[in-house]
Amino acid sequence: MSTLPTDRVMPAPSARVDGTPLQYPMAEQLPPVGGAIEVAPGVFWLRMGLPFALNHINLWLLRDRLPDPAQPDVLHEGWTAVDCGIDNPATRQAWQDVEAQVLQGLPILRVLVTHMHPDHMGLAHWLCERWQAPLWMSTSEYQSALLACSGMSNFGGAPTVAFFKSHGWNQAEELAQVQARVGYYPSMVPQIPGAYVRLMAGMQVRIGDRLWQCISGYGHSPEHMALLDAQQQLLISGDMLLPSISTNISVYAMEPDGNPLQWFLDSLDKMAQLPDTTLVLPSHGRPFQGAATRIAQLKAHHAERLAELLQACSAKACCAHELLPVLFKRPLDVHQTTFALGEAVAHLNLLWLSGQMRRERGADGVIRFSNNSA
Repeated sequence: MSTLPTDRVMPAPSARVDGTPLQYPMAEQLPPVGGAIEVAPGVFWLRMGLPFALNHINLWLLRDRLPDPAQPDVLHEGWTAVDCGIDNPATRQAWQDVEAQVLQGLPILRVLVTHMHPDHMGLAHWLCERWQAPLWMSTSEYQSALLACSGMSNFGGAPTVAFFKSHGWNQAEELAQVQARVGYYPSMVPQIPGAYVRLMAGMQVRIGDRLWQCISGYGHSPEHMALLDAQQQLLISGDMLLPSISTNISVYAMEPDGNPLQWFLDSLDKMAQLPDTTLVLPSHGRPFQGAATRIAQLKAHHAERLAELLQACSAKACCAHELLPVLFKRPLDVHQTTFALGEAVAHLNLLWLSGQMRRERGADGVIRFSNNSA
């Protein structure tokens, strides 16, 4: 889920690094409620609401045909759904409207989930059950969803509180809210399908008349899968490449010494050579062209933030909580702070693991970072 609805936004989507604007072939069009826009032959764009500051998610319907397991020579016409929305009454109703208005009387044959975050995974169980359709996703994402659904999530509970305390967040009332968030993930993803089909990096998936290649991405989630139709120049980018906001990259209590920002930047290199004419279908925002330029913007943005942190830690050692105003320019509520602090640690860990920062735990148990060259 790409959250952080703060003023920490990437360089404007209308301005490329070279001064040439990103292209938005759909212009200002948005899919109607319960409806769809066909963005390429057999590829339909759905847009469903989210109860967050980031108030929507893009979902995709791909025309498909699959053999009947009992009669392999018989092909069933239907759809592959890519991502699902959260599980709430409004999203279920939106899918029922899509069923009536978009599916043309054809079934959903499979449900493909790019990653395990609630806005992508939430309704997978319902769609799979409703259509007796298999779930397709990567193993790391599936297993992470199982853990999170069982309450072992990175979003709340005692381990998360201890992690945040170690990085200087010590306001008792706010941390009590974090403690209570142990049910945050299951509230939007109440069930996980009991079986799945594994997606792997480099794997090719035939969906209807199109051949899609799986592109793995790391840093935002455990093993995110984007889908590339290289022949027809289409990329379903999920949360790995968004046109106007930053993908949340956080360190979590389960992997406190992780380096997700470096993994994310390295993952972007897999998409950097795409032709400018490739139509990118993101999970948030509008479809756009100019992947390489957007990647350059993202890398430039993170380089600026890293430089700001190095400067801030030159005079004295600082903990991540003290550094939030360096990265985020307005007050944050508790929900936003959980993501912001994880992202601050992600930047600091990159600098520490690359040798640019020192990291020390004080007698008070708080981890502080200082500029190695200061």
